[in-house]
Formats: sequence, C-alpha cells, structure tokens
Amino acid sequence: MVVDVDEVLAMFMHGFERFLGGHGLEVRLERFALFQSIFRPGESEHLDIAAGRKLFDLFFEADVEDIDPAPGAREALDRLATRASIVILTNAPAHGRAPRARWLVKHGFDYPFVIGAGPKGAAVAAIAAKTSGKAAFVDDILQNLDSVAAEAPAVARFQTVADERLRPLAFTAPDRHTRIDDWTELGKAIAAAIGA
Repeated sequence: MVVDVDEVLAMFMHGFERFLGGHGLEVRLERFALFQSIFRPGESEHLDIAAGRKLFDLFFEADVEDIDPAPGAREALDRLATRASIVILTNAPAHGRAPRARWLVKHGFDYPFVIGAGPKGAAVAAIAAKTSGKAAFVDDILQNLDSVAAEAPAVARFQTVADERLRPLAFTAPDRHTRIDDWTELGKAIAAAIGA
C-alpha cells in the first residue's frame, strides 16, 4: 500500500496557512491550486507563483513539523499495517526529508518513505512490483491517480482530501478512482480492495 502525505495523512493547508499568516499573507481557497491561493491582504491578485514556491520551500525548512495529522489516518494505517506493508510516497523538496521524517514518526506514521517529484505512476509501479499481493494507492491529486492508472493499472486507487474546505474544489474522477474523504471508511475500503 502506497500513501501520500499532504492532504492525505497531514492537514497541510491548515499548517501552511498558519505559516503564511506569520509572514503577513493569507490563503483564499477559491481553487485547488496551492500557489494561486496565496494573497497579500486587500489585494485581488494572488502572490507571484515564484514567491509562493520560495515560501513553500521555507515552510519545509522551518514549520512543516507543526502540521496536524488528518483525523483517523493513524488509526486506519495501524489497522492496515497488521496485514499489509505500507510505504509513504510524498512529493516534497529534498531538503524537507529530515523534517518530514520527524513529522511522520511524531504522528505514528513510522513507515518507509520516499520523496519524489511530479506524477507518481512510475514510483508506485516500482513499489507495487516488489509485492506479490494486491496493492493500493492513496492521494488527493487527480494527476497522480491518473498517472498510477496509466503506469500501474492493477493498483487500486483511492482519492481522499483531508481539508473539508478543499474537498469541493479538488479535481475528481469517481468513475476512475474511488473517492472517500473519511479515513475510517477509507481504511475499510482499502482493506477490502487488497484483501487485508
């Protein structure tokens, strides 16, 4: 089983929003696009995307450990881990490896993890090839789910979005990937899909 972190195991936007507030900025959740949601108070145009990326990198250096875990995620993975192997696959800056590792351990997600970039299909295919059993993948981003569908079609795919404010904004395709935003139900569905 392969699991993403941000907005899956972690309430990323809440943590990033607190960090941005400390820099005199605000988040306006009008679309499912991180860097187009950062604003200076009173301005109608979002912050320059390059500036947003710099803040994102700074967040991973300084405050990423302050993110809250998604409700029910640890308990669901604890149950799944008794019957399945779990790998964390996160797209994050390379310099965020140590803070992210500390966050995972602190919140009870002490599983092997891989930091990547871009669509996750190839990475999930490589991980799934190492098991003889059924595999599942959980992410919030449709592009990653579609990538896994193309590169590892036998892997069961689940979309979940931890932040309730982002759920109606997320691009979704329930005809291609099962969408469950509650970890209690998601854990049961994953267990059924992989026979765990």
